[in-house]
Amino acid sequence: MRGDVKKQATMLSLVGPEQRVPRDHPIRRIKHLADTELEKLSPVFTAMYAPMGRPSIPPETLLKACLLIALYSIRSERQFCERLDYDLLFRFFLDMGLEESSFDASTFAKNKERLLEADVARLFFEAVVGRARQEKLMSAEHFTVDGTLIEAWASLKSFKKKDGAGDDEPPDDPSNPTINFHGEKRSNATHESKTDPEARLARKGKGKEAKLSFAGHVLMENRHGLIADVSLSQADGYAEREQALRMVRRQKAAGLALCTLGGDKGYDTADFVQSLRAEGVTPHVAQNITAHRGSNIDGRTVRHPGYAVSQRIRKRVEEIFGWAKTVAGLRKTRYRGQRRVGLQIHFAAAAYNLLRMAKLMPMAA
Repeated sequence: MRGDVKKQATMLSLVGPEQRVPRDHPIRRIKHLADTELEKLSPVFTAMYAPMGRPSIPPETLLKACLLIALYSIRSERQFCERLDYDLLFRFFLDMGLEESSFDASTFAKNKERLLEADVARLFFEAVVGRARQEKLMSAEHFTVDGTLIEAWASLKSFKKKDGAGDDEPPDDPSNPTINFHGEKRSNATHESKTDPEARLARKGKGKEAKLSFAGHVLMENRHGLIADVSLSQADGYAEREQALRMVRRQKAAGLALCTLGGDKGYDTADFVQSLRAEGVTPHVAQNITAHRGSNIDGRTVRHPGYAVSQRIRKRVEEIFGWAKTVAGLRKTRYRGQRRVGLQIHFAAAAYNLLRMAKLMPMAA
């Protein structure tokens, strides 16, 4: 029997957002985990705001909104505020009723400045990592490190000489000028982006095109592939190894007894291997053997079965980068400047861990 179209809306409804989200939906477990850790950060949030004045968007709501942006591939704050008007799952996650109006996009972006000033993104990420360790989901001994390029929100046309030479020529089209780079030698030493001066010209390898980028770095624990630490730096030839050592030292300072660190061929350098051994960590990085040089990883390390295990597991770090770039919006960042991009990468890392923990802890909520 064909049903009839009912064009008259119900006059009164007692259904709320919470009732429209399935009981077994993963967002319920993610919400429970996020709310638990945000409650512990309440003293930090209190110190961020003046005791009197006009109430702003609650910081807990801002943080959870940033998680939704990463989890559901929302491309901008404006699109998120528009979708919040009609998405019941979003309203459930943010504890908003149907009668509450959505946020103004400009106000939402302005309030995020407080998160930058208080470094809340890192504090929240560390709280999520602490919960994972409390639940025995993370290894304290075996880790993997890797880095990736995150394309900056800046065009190659903005990459101009630092001394301003050639800027006096009037463009043929002010909004999209024609620029001929043929025969011009450009480098980070002599040029910089006028759109994002902190971005650096970099490429993934020989034969690849160069793009204005930042370098993102991840320290993954080897038990369940969770992110133990994350950082962002300017893209250069030394960033991966410098940030890897910095993240290792942060873990050692936190009291973890790191035993091994896996990595690709890019970490097979004498200074990095020696620095790791000085920290008491065995370098399980891939051997980079070429016709011109030998590897810094010798038979003392390669002969052990654990080395083969680390080499097999280290490839899982690519799953983190794949998810961050295809889902969390880190293929090309939406922000300018290292601090703002750092905020985005920490929220993406926290969202990834919460998503994995929701699967590993089915009874968390």
